[in-house]
Amino acid sequence: MTQPAFFVEDQAVIEAALERLLPSETTPPPTIHQAMRYSVFAGGKRIRPILCLEAARLFSSERDGAATAGCALEFIHTYSLIHDDLPALDNDDLRRGKPTCHKKFGVAMAILAGDGLLTLAFETLARVNVDAERRVRIITEIATAAGTVSGMVGGQVADIEAEGKTVDAAGLEYIHRSKTAALIRASIVAGSLAGGASGEDVERLRRFGEAIGWAFQVVDDILDVEESSAALGKTAGKDQAQSKATYPALFGIEKSRAFARELAARADRELDCYGERAARLRAIAEYLIVRRT
Repeated sequence: MTQPAFFVEDQAVIEAALERLLPSETTPPPTIHQAMRYSVFAGGKRIRPILCLEAARLFSSERDGAATAGCALEFIHTYSLIHDDLPALDNDDLRRGKPTCHKKFGVAMAILAGDGLLTLAFETLARVNVDAERRVRIITEIATAAGTVSGMVGGQVADIEAEGKTVDAAGLEYIHRSKTAALIRASIVAGSLAGGASGEDVERLRRFGEAIGWAFQVVDDILDVEESSAALGKTAGKDQAQSKATYPALFGIEKSRAFARELAARADRELDCYGERAARLRAIAEYLIVRRT
């Protein structure tokens, strides 16, 4: 399934904002900024910032705040990929079809590029053009999702410690909901907050984001088994090679597909009350999950 048509419009908004917010390649010290820009502009689909934009669109036509928050999310996501690829973690040579940051710039500069992007993310969030209370809520939401307590870093730790071990369904759920779903959920919650959503709407979209984020990682597990490195833009078969805890490893491919569809249906039900207003969020969920299961 090809990406939804509106992705081109949203990607253009995000690319322009990323260009504005990232230091230029010649800003001193130039090497770190070249490494940061290399990884940010290596060809990502901008899923998280687009989710942020489209969640905001449900409640407001104003997109500047959501675009800025979306860029911060992309900085955090990219930092995590740079560090994931390092020799001490996944030790990968390929990301988005290109040499990984440490292969291009060396391990030390890749570590610092990730550090720089994470720091820039919070500088960026401090500039989100919404009222102060909502800005603090957005910062808190994203920081928690990126952190150690049921957030991205916590999920990565659990993922590493599970390698080569037998993991039960609860342990696998924790890894997936923390490592991947947390930041996707935060993208949607941040967008809804930037768009002025009410408390009830924010919580409804939180549940939507949790479900599609979880399903997204289940599908990623499946693709690692079934797709080539060229199709994935990263080294295929790494999960099995590193004895990672995955849904196909625990439940098999068909049960994993069925579970991803169940999660997609759960997410879709959360949008029922918005009718056609939520068509774009539904299209993103279909693109991320249903297209490949």
